Amino acid sequence: MDSNMMRRVAFAAIAIPLLVAIVWFGDWPLAGLLVLAAALGVEEFFHLALATGVTPIRNLGRVLAALVPLTLILALKAPGLWVVHQWAYLLLLGFLLAIGIAVFARLPSQRPLASIAVTIFGVGYAAVLPATAFVIRHGQWGTRSWAGTAMLFFPLLVTWICDSAAMLGGRAIGGPKLAPAISPGKTWSGAISGVVAGTLTGALYALVVFPRVQIAFAVVVALSLAFVLSIIGQIGDLAESLLKREAGVKDSSRLIPGHGGVLDRLDSLYFVLPVTAAAYHLLGFI
Repeated sequence: MDSNMMRRVAFAAIAIPLLVAIVWFGDWPLAGLLVLAAALGVEEFFHLALATGVTPIRNLGRVLAALVPLTLILALKAPGLWVVHQWAYLLLLGFLLAIGIAVFARLPSQRPLASIAVTIFGVGYAAVLPATAFVIRHGQWGTRSWAGTAMLFFPLLVTWICDSAAMLGGRAIGGPKLAPAISPGKTWSGAISGVVAGTLTGALYALVVFPRVQIAFAVVVALSLAFVLSIIGQIGDLAESLLKREAGVKDSSRLIPGHGGVLDRLDSLYFVLPVTAAAYHLLGFI
């Protein structure tokens, strides 16, 4: 086992039990974790933008990113609060603020259009997309819920197994590159290995985990959803690699040992979590 893999294993041994506890409790601890992930993620995203010569409106982006999970916890704790029902208008206000700030703080030579776009997209990418984890966890379940935990860990586990199998399968089998211009290390054999492992994980999860928490989730449905998530997750991985390739960096940061930054760790989940939330909604779980 190489040193990078050892760091990954050591980090996972600490992080996963802590994450289970936070997800099981839900509520403010989960919202706080999502605020932290959003704040760190949007900061890393803005650093990528700076590396390409675009200066985002950083303070506004930071505030908007933190407000996303906070709005969700307010919707849970105080559903009658005015701000909860006006979130769409507040989002539009954020857009207008970005444009207004650019008018007074960016010269035409400072690429104001790119600055506005990067700011808004950074918030959407690093804050709004992962915040769907809160929607999944609290779709029908309150605090201290193993059922809610199981529902959220389904896409997490499928993605983690898919990522690991893709890396190991690619190294063991090799072969044609998946997207050499974006991520030279990824191969078609690795991608297929990831999809197979992720799909089987979804089926096994439906057989072993869901029945224990009294969730009626058909195996064929879980298998089909896991198959889709395994593909979607790898697209999310490539999407973040594309952003890093333009910025000319290997990792979004060095925050997490063996994993890089928050964007590197959540790249697949940025795509997987919203798709899972949509699927759960269609299936009647949230």
